[in-house]
Amino acid sequence: MSDLTVTADIDSRLEGHRVELTGYCYRMLGSAFEAEDAVQDTLVRAWRNIDKFEGRSSLRSWLYRIATNVCLDMLNAGNKRARPMDLTGPTPLAQAALNPRPENTWLEPMPDGRILPSVADPAEAAVARESVRLAFVAALQHLPPRQRAVLILREVLAWKASEVAELLDTSVASVNSALQRARATLTETEGRAPDTADPLDEEQRKLLERYVAAFEGYDMAALTALLHEDAVMTMPPFDLWLQGHDDITGFMLSMGASCAGSRLVATEANGTPAFAHYKPNPDGPGFVPWAVQVIDIEDGAITGMHCFLDTPRWFPLFGLPDHLDADPV
Repeated sequence: MSDLTVTADIDSRLEGHRVELTGYCYRMLGSAFEAEDAVQDTLVRAWRNIDKFEGRSSLRSWLYRIATNVCLDMLNAGNKRARPMDLTGPTPLAQAALNPRPENTWLEPMPDGRILPSVADPAEAAVARESVRLAFVAALQHLPPRQRAVLILREVLAWKASEVAELLDTSVASVNSALQRARATLTETEGRAPDTADPLDEEQRKLLERYVAAFEGYDMAALTALLHEDAVMTMPPFDLWLQGHDDITGFMLSMGASCAGSRLVATEANGTPAFAHYKPNPDGPGFVPWAVQVIDIEDGAITGMHCFLDTPRWFPLFGLPDHLDADPV
């Protein structure tokens, strides 16, 4: 076998783990771009040290050990990603103001295709989707880094306690203790889970169709009928968040009025429905990027509209076009 063939084989074997490693690093770090950087660092380290891999564990386990060390090093800086509701209380509409915070404040959205590997088992797929939704990843950020790693490896990836102990160079008792403390913290910080059926059931599809029609038509009465009375709307990088359909629709008719006439294009993020939001182009025909919306659905109503506004970062990540043509006359 030639050196080129060996090299290609190693590359292929390492690349085969990229998606699941990205999902792991995303849960650890809460940042789409930091997760991808961490995985790239992991694969480079693995490539450089492949001759030291002795095969006592699987290649997958070895890569997770490297990825965990990379993430723990990155988390030593102390930054903890958050959602607006993790930092402040809801703002009444009358006091609404758009105050941005630095990019590294915010929990970031992630396209499903970059973090959810294809699996045949529906139950396994459901756990994977549940574990990347925004509320769950935000709750993970409340855990110390090593507890975070233990919980993800044990609860999400279904590793044995002995496997996690080996990866973290610790004891099974320490792993079990860390898992118990992590579960207790998550119980305190995590809200109710939104519905993440995949594929969406008929009721959820119809709800989203009505949402698109109401949003694109800027029909606030129709939108109100779809929103849970305690629905929230967030808009990173601004720390403002609104709660309740009256404040949400009031904002859309006042400070957000320029969104009238927008178009929504379906995509997928964080295991839940999402849309690329395009506003009418103020400088010419067509529509221009405005936000990636990640939608929470619960009990037949929309409970969250999470609008990520930094479109120069998000639209390329999601593979979205930077312009939509005007509707045909």
